[in-house]
Amino acid sequence: MADLPPPVQGPTAKEKKYDRQLRLWGAAGQIALENSHIVLINSGPGVVGLETLKNLVLPGAGNFTIQDSAIVDEADLGVNFFLEEEHLGGFRAEHTCNLLKELNPDVQGHFISEPVESWLAQPDALKPYTLIIVTAPIHPGLLTKLAAHADQALVPLFYIHSVGFYSHFSIHLPPAFPIVDTHPSPETTTDLRLLKPWPELLAYAEDKTKGIETMAADDHGHIPYVAILLHYLEVWKKEHNGEVPQNYKDKTAFRDLVAAATRTDTPEGGEENFEEAVSAVLKSLNPPEPSSAVKEIFKVPECVIIRENSPPFWVIAHAIGLFYTKYGVLPVPGAVPDMKARSADYIQLQNVYKSKARKDLAEVLESVRFLERNANMSTHIEEKDVEAFCKNAAHIKLVRGRPFHIVPAEGDLKFGANAKSLAQKLTFPDSLLPIYIAFLAWDKFIATHTASNLTNTPKPPGFSDADVDSDTEKVTSTALKLVDSLVKEASYTIDEEEYDGVRAQIAELAQEFVRAGGGELHNIAALTGGMVSQEVIKVITEQYVPVDNTCVFDGVRSKSSVFRV
Repeated sequence: MADLPPPVQGPTAKEKKYDRQLRLWGAAGQIALENSHIVLINSGPGVVGLETLKNLVLPGAGNFTIQDSAIVDEADLGVNFFLEEEHLGGFRAEHTCNLLKELNPDVQGHFISEPVESWLAQPDALKPYTLIIVTAPIHPGLLTKLAAHADQALVPLFYIHSVGFYSHFSIHLPPAFPIVDTHPSPETTTDLRLLKPWPELLAYAEDKTKGIETMAADDHGHIPYVAILLHYLEVWKKEHNGEVPQNYKDKTAFRDLVAAATRTDTPEGGEENFEEAVSAVLKSLNPPEPSSAVKEIFKVPECVIIRENSPPFWVIAHAIGLFYTKYGVLPVPGAVPDMKARSADYIQLQNVYKSKARKDLAEVLESVRFLERNANMSTHIEEKDVEAFCKNAAHIKLVRGRPFHIVPAEGDLKFGANAKSLAQKLTFPDSLLPIYIAFLAWDKFIATHTASNLTNTPKPPGFSDADVDSDTEKVTSTALKLVDSLVKEASYTIDEEEYDGVRAQIAELAQEFVRAGGGELHNIAALTGGMVSQEVIKVITEQYVPVDNTCVFDGVRSKSSVFRV
């Protein structure tokens, strides 16, 4: 009995509960989500904010807080699935918080019913929160205050806006937001290093292709395609002055060389392993050169100079930069795609790549430890973090966070360095930029009509039936001034007829925004909440690549578009 292996442990209750999402962002991502504390500053109908929060409570965000001073009224019951008649007259923050907590007992919920102005006036009011979500309408002075906190505390800030059939959200990330696990498509992650093989890989290929012309049929049909390609690369180099295929013409010729070696006198009429080799030529015979974006990361100041308080990302990036400078390649990831081969041969090939990956990791880790000692760092970087970085080094991403547009109560909105690229998008077929311009005009209305009184919730244009005509005129006028200002700032020339069409579209959108009266349609708010929560999870887990930095959704045409503003 003592020789029996330990019993196999099945998944825990928690692993079963979160099985699908664990497959998406893994245990590390789930821990990051559970350690988060999200605050929702909710105003207006408040539907889109709660729908966003719902999609964060379900996967297990650790803590959430709802700040909302609104009292539940009849209008809330018509658009908000989290409220019922029994909640009338109560604080919306309290009741929605309690109902959201019922969705997942693992999550802790809190609420603040104090008005946002007096709450934000308290010292350290935002200190406990790791991520901030704000919904419109909100006075731009308060939004500016939140953006200032996001800058200082390096806390991500989301601003969500949903009116009628349209919505948009903007993300304010820290100035340097690096992502290691970007989850690239599998087609782009294979790195076989066929053009820069190391001795052990060449020895493996030579052993598996020895006597390839006279090899028995069964053996010939089970040579791993990596070995086939390496063998015929050596043949090619002997006939081309030691050069590997350089361009598409060369690769096509090399592909024909490999295809000609396929035996067709088999029962199947061909050999699957040679077919794999032929199909892998164009995608595998590329120099293992990192992208320009990755090489640029090695040059940024945060990576070049490592200090005592440098985040682990920059320390590891510096170490990998040293590796790249020394060898001209990134560390080998170590993964091998599935292929036609005998199990023993395939496992042996896997071990060749894994052994090289471990060797490269050890060298990078040694550099990391040296940097830690040299910079007198108090934190200790885990080996698993260095290993993950080495595996994903070719696909790391640095997002340079930038503040989104906050419409000033006084003065004109400037579009800055992105003015020209935005102006060019105005005339793109089916461009959604006019919708964003209409949202900015809507915000400008809020800014100019509540500037002298921050103690009341801003009333959106069209909220009162008696003011619809005058509000429409104001929002339309503001929207047209904004687009004119954008084109002028960009010094961009647009065909007069096209520009008239753009202005007419913006005027029509402004009218539609006022007609909505600030109301949110639940289906649009729910869909937008799903989009926003997806981006929130990307930011919290630091996996995948988040939107940079504004997304607009058109519910009439079911289209979305991303702009850098």
